[in-house]
Amino acid sequence: MKMVPKMLSPLVKDWAPKAFIISFKLETDPSIVIDRARNALEVYRHQVVVANSLESRHSSVVILTKDSETKILLSEEEVEKGIDIEEKIVSDLQSRHTAFIHDN
Repeated sequence: MKMVPKMLSPLVKDWAPKAFIISFKLETDPSIVIDRARNALEVYRHQVVVANSLESRHSSVVILTKDSETKILLSEEEVEKGIDIEEKIVSDLQSRHTAFIHDN
């Protein structure tokens, strides 16, 4: 395997500095995922990180911004109905994007 260059930094700084940029952080260790997501926000200076752990990625995520931390969960009933957590993630991010456009 070859190392892949980190593209988030030039995306935020050079290519699209006024864009609403979201990154994703998936970790195998749930105890470090929030710290890693917060670190990404500090380092890359983008708007949102969608963070989760490998074991619960289909039922639980945390959406982080520099000012907030929002948990998105699927209930057991939603899981049984076959609802995908992505629907809730997209809805949340769409609202954040709309607010970002209005504020900028």
